[in-house]
Amino acid sequence: VDWQSLWLRGGFPDSLLARNEQDSFDWRQDFMQTFLERDIPALGMAIPMPVMERLWRLLAHYHGQTTNYSKLAGAMDLSVPTLKKYLAVLEQTYMIRLLPPCETNLKKRLTRSPKLYIRDSGILHALLEIEDYDHLLGHPLAGASWEGFALENIVAAMPRYRPSFIRTSNGAEIDLVMERGERKVVFECKLSKAPKPSRGFFELIDDLQPESAWIVAPVDETYEYREGIKVANLTAVEKLSRH
Repeated sequence: VDWQSLWLRGGFPDSLLARNEQDSFDWRQDFMQTFLERDIPALGMAIPMPVMERLWRLLAHYHGQTTNYSKLAGAMDLSVPTLKKYLAVLEQTYMIRLLPPCETNLKKRLTRSPKLYIRDSGILHALLEIEDYDHLLGHPLAGASWEGFALENIVAAMPRYRPSFIRTSNGAEIDLVMERGERKVVFECKLSKAPKPSRGFFELIDDLQPESAWIVAPVDETYEYREGIKVANLTAVEKLSRH
């Protein structure tokens, strides 16, 4: 299976291996319905299905953004504690990831809210009603979708590392910081054949001094962007991460 199909359809085998895009999309729609109607009540959660469905669809539009609980609660007409309870259900069932901010003692003001991702890219695309690859590439959330897709694959490839992200109050950011003891490896995800990270990315690398830094992009060959920073595709990054 090529990475384009994996990104579009997500990692559920029935979706990924479906005969065509329509069958894959239909399978994911059915899966989401079953999850809402059967799986959540089976967990003993008394959550009204229309509310959960609305929340799930709303979260797809916030994919890759820092979580503003009061804004989300306001949009859903829920209290913040109720919203957090519903998010916890989606997190515990592996539907969403709340990526924590990096615990570091930089002399900078850092964002303290987690970033929110729909964990399976295929489910994200079903929630956004993206049915084929051309539609995906043209979508305003294509870059955020790529970021979440790359992030989930890297996190899975590095199970002994702790994932987080870092963003300063003036907007400098690194998408993914993987830590284990004193070791740090950082990743920036760019949906571009010629990725250009922001100045803030390089400033944070100087501050964090990671063991290695990667820009994950849909490129054909791995190359050095500048000393200590490499550009590579997801397959190459996963291989190296496993070592």
